Amino acid sequence: MAEDILTTTTAGIAAHGSARLPSVDVDTYNIELKDDDGFLGDRASKGAFQRILDASRKPLKKNGDDPLGKKDTKEISKSTLDELLVGDDVAAAALVHGAIEEFAQELAYVTRRFLKSKAWTDTECIVVGGGFRQSRVGELAIARTDILLKAEGFKIDLVPIRHHPDEAGLIGCLHLAPSWIFEGHDSILAVDIGGSNIRCGVVETSWKKAKDLSKASVWKSDLWRHADDEPTREGAVKRLTKMLKDLIADAEKEGFKLAPFIGISCPGVINDDGTIEKGAQNLPGNWESSKFHLPRSLVEGIPTIGDHDTAILMHNDGVAQGLSEVPFMQEFTRWGVLTIGTGLGNARFTNRKPKEKAKKDKDKDKGKEKDRKEKED
Repeated sequence: MAEDILTTTTAGIAAHGSARLPSVDVDTYNIELKDDDGFLGDRASKGAFQRILDASRKPLKKNGDDPLGKKDTKEISKSTLDELLVGDDVAAAALVHGAIEEFAQELAYVTRRFLKSKAWTDTECIVVGGGFRQSRVGELAIARTDILLKAEGFKIDLVPIRHHPDEAGLIGCLHLAPSWIFEGHDSILAVDIGGSNIRCGVVETSWKKAKDLSKASVWKSDLWRHADDEPTREGAVKRLTKMLKDLIADAEKEGFKLAPFIGISCPGVINDDGTIEKGAQNLPGNWESSKFHLPRSLVEGIPTIGDHDTAILMHNDGVAQGLSEVPFMQEFTRWGVLTIGTGLGNARFTNRKPKEKAKKDKDKDKGKEKDRKEKED
């Protein structure tokens, strides 16, 4: 939750894509690690799993023994693969299990590279999100990767993200919001922009039930698969603005005290002025142009929410997904997130302790040091 930072497009009190957020410091995000074969993210994406499964099927197809039939690998849904794992066709189940094992080996390799990088030093836990996680196949791959890393001596926990991946990015936007929201309002607008979809939602804070925002949930959301419509950049902004206006009307009709704040989760490296430096190549049109400013465009379409000027804060989508886990990561000091989807999103965080707790910890450390010296004397 937010205690220190407020960002608006009108007042410019703080920066978009900030490294210092109310509950955590964002040590790094959107790292593009490489090896001899190219970007490491390509080895642990949804497409990578499909390629592994397809490669396993090819020799079987030649002999007419492919238990998955003639359907193209890309057309086989996650739910179908999940059913095969527990079905009566043991050959199909074995084929899927084999692909899971090979993918887990790849994910372990990629995770290992992250953990050995300077920016990810001393990471204690990694949350895995993205669409791939929302399946039994994904859960098994994550669990197997966790086992592989522990077997190699890494003191790390690899766990699936708690919230549904479709909602985690929206809920994470709460942790971008200024503290006044939680006192006078019970919900915010959030936007999760992806390479294929744009999802908008009304997120309930449930702040009175849990001030750490652990009870937050998505009351209502709207999804637009922009990849099917292939709109222009301006057309996408216009459609997004309408989606948000419709949600505002629905929330007001339902009696929500909607805050004049919109949190945006967006692919790429977000500059502090609200422009996108790189990483938005899958979005409709050129979103990396210095002339394009999404927050400002939305404020022009939605200048006020209720009786107040609209405030907007935008951050990377991997960061936003990770932020949904803030309430559940308090036992760790340094933790990260990997999101497995079209690519591999990533972010590493360091928890920022409340001042009271930090003082107690400091006093405790002083006491330990005093006891040590007394024993030595």
